[in-house]
Amino acid sequence: MSTTVPTADTPELARENAVFRKVIRRIVPFLILCYVVSYLDRVNVGFAKLQMSSDLGFSEAAYGLGAGLFFIGYFFFEVPSNLLMQKVGARTWIARIMISWGLVSAAFAFVNSETTFYVLRFLLGAAEAGFYPGVILYCTYWFPSQRRARVIAMFMSAIPVAGIFGNPLSGWIMDVFDDAAGWSGWQWLFVVEAIPALVIGVVCLFWLDNSVRDAKWLTDDEKSVIERALAADATHQTVHGRALDAFRNGKVWLMCLIYFCFVMGQYALTF
Repeated sequence: MSTTVPTADTPELARENAVFRKVIRRIVPFLILCYVVSYLDRVNVGFAKLQMSSDLGFSEAAYGLGAGLFFIGYFFFEVPSNLLMQKVGARTWIARIMISWGLVSAAFAFVNSETTFYVLRFLLGAAEAGFYPGVILYCTYWFPSQRRARVIAMFMSAIPVAGIFGNPLSGWIMDVFDDAAGWSGWQWLFVVEAIPALVIGVVCLFWLDNSVRDAKWLTDDEKSVIERALAADATHQTVHGRALDAFRNGKVWLMCLIYFCFVMGQYALTF
C-alpha cells in the first residue's frame, strides 16, 4: 500500500479533503452531542446544590467533597477504560459508558445521605472516565495527526455549548418540575438530564463504527483514501519508550500545571 502524502493543489489532496469532510459530518456532530450530554450530567450537581443541600442538610464541606470525588473515580478508570475499548470495540464501549453514566446520574434522585452522595459521585466519575479519552483514541482511528487537532477542537466546543443551553435548561427543569409527584426540582433535574445519555447510548450502537473498514456509509475507494492517509501518518510518528519516561520530561509537568490551573478555575465556576 502506498504511503505517499498528497501535496497541495493536487486532485489527490482534493479527493482526500472531500473524504475527510464526509467523515467529519458523520462522526463529529454526534460526538459533540455526546459530550454536551456528558458535561451536563457531570456538572448539574452545581445547579442542584441549593435545593439539595437544603433538603438533605449537607454542609458546604460535604458538598465540596462529593463534587470532588467524581474526579477520583475518573482518575482511576481512564486508562483501564481505553484498554478495554481497544478489545471490546469503540461502538459497544462508548455506548456502555453513556448508558452507565446515565443510570448513575438518574440514581442521584434517590440520594438521602452524605454517604450515598459520595458513593454516587465516585461511581459517576468511574462511569464517565472512559468517554473523553475514548473519543480521543477513537479519532486516531479516523484522522491522521495533521487533521486530528482541528477535529478535537471541534469536539471540545461542546463545553461552551453545554453551558449556553444547559444552564438555562437546568434552571427551567428545577423550576417547572419542583414538587411534581412529590419530588423536589433537584431530583427531577437528575432524572430528566439522564434520559439523553441513555437514549444516545443506544443510538451509539447504530451510528458509530469500530473501524474504517466497518463503515457502510463509505465506499471502498473512500476507505482506501483514509487508510492511506493513516498509514502515511504512522510512518512519521516517533516511537517512544515506557509511559513512565514521560514523567521525566519537564514539559509534561509544565503542561500538567497549566491544565491544573485551567481546570481549577473552570470547575470552581461550574460547581
